[in-house]
Amino acid sequence: MNLHELIEPAAQAADAGGAGGGWIQFLFLGGFIAIFYFLLIRPQSKRRKEHQALVASLDKGDEVVTAGGVAGLVTNVDDDFVKVRIAPNVEIRVQKSSVGATLPKGTLKTLDEK
Repeated sequence: MNLHELIEPAAQAADAGGAGGGWIQFLFLGGFIAIFYFLLIRPQSKRRKEHQALVASLDKGDEVVTAGGVAGLVTNVDDDFVKVRIAPNVEIRVQKSSVGATLPKGTLKTLDEK
């Protein structure tokens, strides 16, 4: 058996069914685009909107965790930055966008007692 015997039937099948094959390719392309949208783009934009709402709602007295894992109490809120007290007499200034999450009230006190 040589290579020509393997390729010839495949070429004949491609010639016979060439008229309707274009729609199937567009269907697959559309399917891949839909999967890409629903699995990657849509969840990412949802997380971005939730984070923007979190950043916009930051207020003095909130307990937060930064993207770097530093937990503290918000003492001052500016346009782009937030001052966070991480220990007595120790405050750091971080960008609002680096705040990863807010904690329930009293979480820091509970952590300090341990």
